[in-house]
Amino acid sequence: MKIGQLQWSKQSGWKPIAGNVDAEAVQLVMVFGSTGLLKDNTLVNEAKSKYPNARFIGCSTSGEIMGTSVVDETISVSALQFDSTTIVVHSIAIEQPEHSYEAGKQLVNKFDKEGLKHLFVLSDGLNVNGSRLVMGLRESLPEGVSVTGGLTGDGADFAQTLVVNNHEHAGERIITAIGFYGDKIKIGYGSFGGWDSFGMERLITKSKDNVLYELDGEPALALYKSFLGSQAANLPSSGLLFPLSLRASEDHAPVVRTILAVNEEDQSLTFAGDLPEGSYVRLMKANIDRLIDGAVTAANTSIAPFEGSKPDFAVLISCVGRKLVLKQMVEEEVEGVKNILGGNTAITGFYSYGEISPFEKDTRCELHNQTMTITTFTETV
Repeated sequence: MKIGQLQWSKQSGWKPIAGNVDAEAVQLVMVFGSTGLLKDNTLVNEAKSKYPNARFIGCSTSGEIMGTSVVDETISVSALQFDSTTIVVHSIAIEQPEHSYEAGKQLVNKFDKEGLKHLFVLSDGLNVNGSRLVMGLRESLPEGVSVTGGLTGDGADFAQTLVVNNHEHAGERIITAIGFYGDKIKIGYGSFGGWDSFGMERLITKSKDNVLYELDGEPALALYKSFLGSQAANLPSSGLLFPLSLRASEDHAPVVRTILAVNEEDQSLTFAGDLPEGSYVRLMKANIDRLIDGAVTAANTSIAPFEGSKPDFAVLISCVGRKLVLKQMVEEEVEGVKNILGGNTAITGFYSYGEISPFEKDTRCELHNQTMTITTFTETV
């Protein structure tokens, strides 16, 4: 497996970053960039001209990760040349969040299940119910086939998110997946947060899917605003700094949910995934050291299947809320991951509106918010 990486910026245009591949032999190219740079497809088409035989996937971001750098307003390109792995790409359109479960099932059913090792998914970040999407993916995949990925970003604007479809065109309301086939490909994954819960646990007394109406019988938005104080004026973006920890049942680990939108008229909050009635939530706040430690934990988990060896390639998907909290220290979480993965592992990724992964091997896939989620790849000889 060989990897070549390029980056485009307004200051320097296209610039090689790392690696060396035979451009004609590249099978897969991952493209991550800002909404403004992706939406007219000019730069995607320029990248396509460099790798004429490759399948392209990618998405808009809330910040691009390349190596140990975290940047905005760029296009990052990772070109993958496999020795003995087959790549298949399919896409599906999603019109409404209510269709998310069926979209997940339909997307999986486009793939031949025979020999499928892993599915990597990139989804529209605003017009989807991420937990229902994951449920549809999870229930339709054969046992033993893992799935990771994320919900695309748009800075902290929550206005428009884009995904590159199977026709290699960036557009809205798209979910794209890559299927990896073959006996030589080995894939690891890990997801971890590092946020601290505080305050009392509250009961969800009224909700529908991913829309929260009442906590302890009180209007959800009014109660949430009382937690935020002066930060309430900046909703929904300020909600990224104060996510909710959701405990749906005793036998499932808590997951984190982040706000996507608020509705003043009915005093509701829309989240990236479901908040079932009868579940309990607690407010969360950032601890910078624990966020960085959480990224390191995810990295260690992602390389556990490699039994002492290091991966060739890693995709990091970290929540935009972490980026807003860490600010000028944001690269420290990426550097912590790099220290674990090793100097020879090529790294790319993006800051997201949600992450898709099991916490670790042999646990079920979930939608996460506010985590660092890592997918690692290598080919055995």
